[in-house]
Amino acid sequence: MGSAADENTLRTARTLPFPPGAVYAAFESAEVLASWWGPDGFSNAFEVFEFREGGRWKFDMIGPEGKRYANLSEFVALEPGAKVVIRHIASPHYVLTVTLTPVVGGTQVDWAQAFEDPRFMPAMRHIIGPANEQNLDRLTRALASQRPPG
Repeated sequence: MGSAADENTLRTARTLPFPPGAVYAAFESAEVLASWWGPDGFSNAFEVFEFREGGRWKFDMIGPEGKRYANLSEFVALEPGAKVVIRHIASPHYVLTVTLTPVVGGTQVDWAQAFEDPRFMPAMRHIIGPANEQNLDRLTRALASQRPPG
């Protein structure tokens, strides 16, 4: 049986055909991040984006129907080309750790979202799991659109 931390953490992993520095840069640039952050059909309006350890990230995610979802996060740890750790301050409270590992042909992206409330994750896994996969799909498309043709 897993630990409580395992039961409260949703993990998603994928190998992307881009170098770790390019994947990290997709978090570092507000313009690029806004283009892919969130599930399919969502857009973003950033109010504050301080990409540094201890920096704030305040934005609205805008759903396909136009509803705005306020978000407030803090960048907890940043290791260029290796790791991004974000603490979501607004509810639901969680820490997202994105680890980037170089592999043959690209980067292994490990996405671990650890929720504070032990009741939240089991109730929302069916929504958050697919949403995280869509997020990585959108990241892949954003990176592919930046790649020079040829």
